[in-house]
Amino acid sequence: MLTKEERKIRSIQFWTQFDDYCETLPELKGRKKKWILHDTKISHIDLKFDLSKNSAIVAIEINHKSEFRRLQAFEQLERYRSLLNEGFSTDLTWDFCYLNANDQEVCRIYIEKPDLDLYNTNDWKDIQQFLAANMLIAQNNFLEIQESLQEELNALLRDS
Repeated sequence: MLTKEERKIRSIQFWTQFDDYCETLPELKGRKKKWILHDTKISHIDLKFDLSKNSAIVAIEINHKSEFRRLQAFEQLERYRSLLNEGFSTDLTWDFCYLNANDQEVCRIYIEKPDLDLYNTNDWKDIQQFLAANMLIAQNNFLEIQESLQEELNALLRDS
C-alpha cells in the first residue's frame, strides 16, 4: 500500500516517462505542444487522460456546470458519432451522465482499458501505449470536426 506522498511521486514519474515516450513517436516527436487537451477552442469541452488504480481512459469530456447545456453539447457531438469512433479498436463509450474523479457529473465520450494500475510500474508501458495511441486518434478525429463545432458550441455553452 502506497502512502499519499508515494502515489504523488509515482504519478510525477509516470507523466515524466510518458512525455519521454511521446517523444519517440514520429507523430509527436519535436512538437512543443503534443496534445490539445484543454485547448480545444470550444468552451467546456476537453480531451483528457484519466488514470486510476483500475484503468486508463482517453476521453472527450463536456464539463459545463449546467446539465441542460452539457446535454445540448452532447447531442451536438452525437451527430458526429461515426467520425469520432473512426480508427478505434472498439466503439467509444458515450455516457451522458459520468461521475468524474471530482464527483462532478459530466458527459464523457471515451475508450477505456481496464486492469491497468497507474501505481504499478509494471503497467506503465501498456498505459503509455494505450494513452498515446488512443489520444492521437481522438485528437485527430476531434480536429476534423472542431471547426464545424466551434462557433455553434461556443455560443451554446458560453456562460451567461
